[in-house]
Amino acid sequence: MDSSTLNGFTIDVEDYFQVGAFASEIRPSSWDQYSSRVVPNTERILDLLERRQTRATFFILGWVADRNPELVKRILRSGHEIGSHSYWHQLIYDQTPEEFRKDLRQSCDSLEQLTGEKVRLYRAPSFSIVQQSLWALDILAEEGIELDSSIFPIHHDRYGIPGAKIHPYRHRVGTREMWEVPPTVARWLGLNVPVGGGGYLRLYPRAITESLLSSVNRDGRAFQIYIHPWEVDPEQPRMHGSLKSRFRHYVNLTTTLGKLDSLLARFRFGTLSDVVACEHLRAGPSESLAS
Repeated sequence: MDSSTLNGFTIDVEDYFQVGAFASEIRPSSWDQYSSRVVPNTERILDLLERRQTRATFFILGWVADRNPELVKRILRSGHEIGSHSYWHQLIYDQTPEEFRKDLRQSCDSLEQLTGEKVRLYRAPSFSIVQQSLWALDILAEEGIELDSSIFPIHHDRYGIPGAKIHPYRHRVGTREMWEVPPTVARWLGLNVPVGGGGYLRLYPRAITESLLSSVNRDGRAFQIYIHPWEVDPEQPRMHGSLKSRFRHYVNLTTTLGKLDSLLARFRFGTLSDVVACEHLRAGPSESLAS
């Protein structure tokens, strides 16, 4: 193992036709027309985690849960943690607070009926809790969410709050406290460099990813991996979309499983709640969002 630090391993359970990159071409009302591949792809990740004896956090789309209840139950039986990834995978900043609350409740109800457990964790579609949608944190807290992983501390054309904290932290939301576990960035030349998840994991050479993640641990921070089931599926159908969207979605799909296996062999991983439990031992007072 490269480090004794416990890091988070997370999976956003959605299908290839539900991603934000193709949202302008594929409406949720047409999702049932597509051939689903989410079950076998998620099972490939589950098999890898079982082989590496690693527990993870699965943020599951409510729409997927309703149509694949046995997949949700297998994730739970395997000892993993389950959180909400919304129901309809819509950007929060394109919703009203009322629409967001309805979507959140629908997703949590679907998951809770299958697991018999209260949903306490949330990740926004496309990390869409940004400066103009920070109101969503109040709704999450009011609905019983205790841990969020939606605020990406980078500049990006679709998400991010530059200057947000880069380590797991607690912040006060009304009369409640909520843990925020941000997607990982490494500090390089004074910049926040996103690393270890999604397209960044697929785009960077393995050696660069592992070097940057090692630097995060050396800085005394836990990092987290995030991945989607469609990212381990190079044979998935090709969708229409802009050149940028197609590049982001399809780049290096054949490399994903090998990179994940290498990371699981090199670093220690657990659920986000496991990471927070370690952080809680050394956490100070609640913090603001700014770094």
